Amino acid sequence: MFSLGSWLPALPGLEWAWALLDALLRGLVGACAVSVLCSLLKVYLYIQCLNDPEQQAEKEAMRARRWVPELLQMLVLMGILAMVGSRVAALVVLEFSLRAISTLLSLGKGARSTQLLLLCQYSLGCGLSCGLSFLLEGAPHSTCNLGLAVGLAGLLATYARRLAHHVCTLYELHSRARYCGVCLFLLASGHGVPRLLRKALAVTFAVADLAAVGLINRDFLSTAEAARFWTPLTICYALLVAHMQGGPGQSIPQTVLVRMGGLFILLLTIGRWADVLHVLLSLLGELWCLLGAGAMLAACRRQDFSQRPRPEGRMGSGPEEASSAREEEKLRARM
Repeated sequence: MFSLGSWLPALPGLEWAWALLDALLRGLVGACAVSVLCSLLKVYLYIQCLNDPEQQAEKEAMRARRWVPELLQMLVLMGILAMVGSRVAALVVLEFSLRAISTLLSLGKGARSTQLLLLCQYSLGCGLSCGLSFLLEGAPHSTCNLGLAVGLAGLLATYARRLAHHVCTLYELHSRARYCGVCLFLLASGHGVPRLLRKALAVTFAVADLAAVGLINRDFLSTAEAARFWTPLTICYALLVAHMQGGPGQSIPQTVLVRMGGLFILLLTIGRWADVLHVLLSLLGELWCLLGAGAMLAACRRQDFSQRPRPEGRMGSGPEEASSAREEEKLRARM
C-alpha cells in the first residue's frame, strides 16, 4: 500500500509510521491550498480597498504585519488537518457545500458573496485532505504521489504569498508609475480574481463531495446501516442551514460554534468517540483559520453590501436607504 514502505524491510510499527507521514502530507497540501486562497483574496481585497477612500483602515490592516506568522499558521493548520479523521473531514466538506449552495440560491440576481470565499478556508483544507485520501487509497505509490502534490502546492503557496507581499508593498507606487508588469496586469484584470477562485473552488468541492460520500459509505456493511446514519445527518444539516439563513445577525464565531455544536451532538448519538474528538479539533481549525482575517472579512462584507442589487422602487427613498445603511453598520459592528 505504501510506496516507500514496500522497499524497506518489515519492521514493527513501520506501516503506522508511513500512515502518519501520509496524513501529514495530506494536511500540508490542504494548508498550502488555504494559503493560496488567502493570498489571492488579499491581493484582490487590497486593490479594492486602495480604490475606495472609505476602506483605508482595512487597507492598512491588511498591509500591517500579522501577529501570528503565516508559516506558523500554516503549520498549525497542517497538524489539525492531519489529526482530523477522514470521516469528520468528509462531514465538514458536505456541510459547507450544502451551506454554500443555500447561500448562493438566497442571493439576489447578479449578487456575489466574496465573504463565502474567505469562510471556506478550513472546509477547503478538509476537502483536499479527504479527496487525496480517497483518490490514493490503495495506490502502490501513494506516498510519492503525496510528495509531488506537496511540492506543487508549496510552490503555488510560495508564489501566491510573494505576490500578496509585492502588492501590499509596491502596488500603489507601481500602478501609478506603470512600469511593473505584474501590477499592470492586476490593474487591468484584478477584478477577475474572485471569478477565478469561484471556478477553482467549485471544481475542488465537487470532487471533494464525491470523495466524502465514498469515504463515509465505506464504513457501512448494509444499506439499512447507511440509512440510519444518513437520515439524521440530512435532517441535522437541513436544520443547520435553515438556522444560518434565518439568523443573519449572528457573528461569524457564533455561526462556527452553532455548526460544530450541531455536528458534535449528532456524532454523540450516531458516531464514534474518535469522531467527537475530531469535531473539537475541527472547531479549533475553523477558529484558527479565521484568526487574523478580521480586516479581510470587513472588506468582504463592505464589498458584498455595495454590490447588492437595489430594488428599483426604492431608488429615490432617502430615509429608507439611510435606515438600511444604519442597519448594515450595526450588523457589521456586531460581526
